[in-house]
Amino acid sequence: MLGSRATTVKNLPLKRRLCFLLKLVCFVSSVLIFCEFLIYYVVILQCRWPDVKGGAHMREKEASVLKAIILADTHLLGEIKGHWLDKLRREWQMERSFQTALWLLQPDIVFILGDVFDEGKWSSPQAWADDVGRFRKMFRHSVLTELVVLAGNHDIGFHYEMTAYKVNRFEKVFNFTSGKLITRKGINFVLVNSVAMEGDGCAVCRTSEAKLVALSHKLNCSQQKPNHSNKRCSDVEKLPASEPILLQHYPLYRKSDAECTGEDSAPLEEKNIPFKEKYDVLSQEASQKLLWWFQPRLILSGHTHSACEVLHAGKIPEISVPSFSWRNRNNPSFIMGSITPTDFSLQKCFLPCESRVFTIYCAAGALLVILVLAHVQLLTPPFYFAQRLISKHKAV
Repeated sequence: MLGSRATTVKNLPLKRRLCFLLKLVCFVSSVLIFCEFLIYYVVILQCRWPDVKGGAHMREKEASVLKAIILADTHLLGEIKGHWLDKLRREWQMERSFQTALWLLQPDIVFILGDVFDEGKWSSPQAWADDVGRFRKMFRHSVLTELVVLAGNHDIGFHYEMTAYKVNRFEKVFNFTSGKLITRKGINFVLVNSVAMEGDGCAVCRTSEAKLVALSHKLNCSQQKPNHSNKRCSDVEKLPASEPILLQHYPLYRKSDAECTGEDSAPLEEKNIPFKEKYDVLSQEASQKLLWWFQPRLILSGHTHSACEVLHAGKIPEISVPSFSWRNRNNPSFIMGSITPTDFSLQKCFLPCESRVFTIYCAAGALLVILVLAHVQLLTPPFYFAQRLISKHKAV
């Protein structure tokens, strides 16, 4: 009987077989288009810019609100450790997420908090050029959006690997220098090369700290009242009086991630592992320097690949931004910030969970197999299966 059924399949009209094949192609294409393209719109469309106090009801405040996206640790794979399939997959995910976010959210500025590349610390000139080219393609943007990129330890090396050549190479491409001030809509952003905050007096460290100290002096003088007499500030260029926001790769010193909460915080088995100063976080000394120099109203950092929110000196919040790459997390995200010269409000925007995308593919694959088997009549109908059992029982 099975032979006769197989013969029936072979003798199916060509038109019917082609029609079924076309349906399968449409089904597979629909799943691919949804999982690799449309899903980013579905997920990011749910994200909303947070309201700043009073900003939602006052036109003048709306005009002064800066819409900023903050992400970290993209870790574009290089030629040494990066498998081509892994690179293709991860870079497609990040490119689609970034381009979709730009199109839907239309931020004024985007900050990437370091570790742009995975192998910048040891890549050759040719490999570096190739990585930079891929980055520019993935994170392309219109003139209406500004992109600001900070250096991380994977870009220029940990302190013991960092050289002036690597630092200059990164600065030339991304126009980044430690101690650089970016002022937009009266809001001061201070960019820090946290890898250079080792405190051992190396040439790069001395230059970086000198720029930070000079910038700190300018900001402090700018925040003083006009009638305040201070000879040290008489010849200093005045900046907007807004308290600065500190941007860097390494987090300020904290013992561990034990107090961090949220679905994208570190896994339970990692939370209580003590952080190593100058490796996982800045040293206590460097952290105190930055807090004392700038008295920031907000600190944004990356490096740990997990989310965390801590208060320094009981009043200064620091947000550790999770990794933007699915290679490091199942649930990447970025921060959306509505910022004014006097206030800010932050909201997290999660990207598609890779486990859910994988589940969709598995479910679609199982359904595809069932459809094919049913079409070629290899799936025995339940009633026919029961009839065969009854017939065998009577024969016995």
